[in-house]
Amino acid sequence: MNNRKAIALGDFDGMHLAHKTVVTGAEDVTIYCVNNRFSLLQKSIFERRYPNAVFADFEQLKNMTAQQFIDSVLIQQFGAELLLCGYNFRFGKGAKWSAFDLRQMLEARDIWVRILEHQDFEGEPISSSRIRDCVASGEIEKANRMLGYNFTFESVIEHGDERGRTIGFPTVNQHLPKGLAVPKFGVYETRAFIDEKEHKALTNIGIRPSFKLDEPNCETHILDCDDNLYGKIVRLELIRYIREEKRFSSVEELKEQLINDKSSIV
Repeated sequence: MNNRKAIALGDFDGMHLAHKTVVTGAEDVTIYCVNNRFSLLQKSIFERRYPNAVFADFEQLKNMTAQQFIDSVLIQQFGAELLLCGYNFRFGKGAKWSAFDLRQMLEARDIWVRILEHQDFEGEPISSSRIRDCVASGEIEKANRMLGYNFTFESVIEHGDERGRTIGFPTVNQHLPKGLAVPKFGVYETRAFIDEKEHKALTNIGIRPSFKLDEPNCETHILDCDDNLYGKIVRLELIRYIREEKRFSSVEELKEQLINDKSSIV
């Protein structure tokens, strides 16, 4: 089986643990991402982690019949001899056809279809929608366990108002990547990666009610780094949700809370 030209089919949003059972089902597999939503892992990181991925034009795919998808994509484009997909894979216009239809349609052409069963976490199947719900509700540790890695994103460090510097908590500011699932507003224990070096960090995601931002941002205090990072791309991993955002009555109250938050980081 492993000598056949293998194509893994799926959405692969985030490449969570259930997705990984699909893409590791054969050697030298090409990963064909059919939807390209990237709400759990932005595309720039996905491309680095999975250089063998091919990204579909979903607008073109969604109007293909099942037979057109098989003939023009699987056979003509990829020359597939072995297909790997999850039990819930759907294809063709209106997503009318299932993974089991795909197997039946290709058996006569000596193209094998391997259908992977669901993978459970805490008694329920792992899915991208379930992970997104955990991210949105602050259950980041549970989301990370289903992803198989820490919820991660990267963006350019931008100039902020530098208020944190005045109270001994200098921060770096980042916009949340467009399309990424927005984590529950609040303070997180994080890890910041600067030139691939890991740093412990404390991150606030939200609108900072004490200062009333117009749109959500990501503000990070890096514990052991005082470098000027403006213009650099920093990768951030969310480790643990510490607390919700709240409005402080004074700068001293804010500083005291930040000292408590920082002391909780392992």
